[in-house]
Amino acid sequence: MPGNKGIWVGICCEFVEFLVLFIVYFVARAHFPDAFHSGAERLSQTAGVVITLLMVSSSFLIACSVTSLRAGRRRESIAWLIAGLVAALGYPVAKYLEIQWNLAHGIDGESGIFFTVYYYLTFTHMVHAFWGILGILWVLTRHSFGIYTADEHSGLEALASYWHATDIIWLVIFPFFYVLA
Repeated sequence: MPGNKGIWVGICCEFVEFLVLFIVYFVARAHFPDAFHSGAERLSQTAGVVITLLMVSSSFLIACSVTSLRAGRRRESIAWLIAGLVAALGYPVAKYLEIQWNLAHGIDGESGIFFTVYYYLTFTHMVHAFWGILGILWVLTRHSFGIYTADEHSGLEALASYWHATDIIWLVIFPFFYVLA
């Protein structure tokens, strides 16, 4: 199992947290189907697609970093990790622009049950993504000082595992709000 036991406990806790939030989503959707249908039509699908591409791209780039380090290509691994960080930093920028677009179109957390659930879930995800971005910065700093090697890369693997988990959660959030609702 990549990473370490501690990161997997954290990932399991993250999944349980979002499981509860997804239950809230389905209960609210069952009770207010019209609000969820009309609410989804008001969101920017473009923003959702851009965020999805940034999340998936950053996960791919971080996976390339792990693969390179395992093969003993430390500099290449660092370059992939920097690229992953750049893509990851695009997520909060895209989310900020989406929120500005929403507000300009009269969409806020008090615009109905759909948007309350939408903002709660996506903001919670953004908090987890910020933790991941901080993790990328931490691992990049350690990696730059030669802490990780082809033989010892559990910290990089732990980061990659956490970031992939955050990505998986977004891949569930995206269709719930931008496609299926």
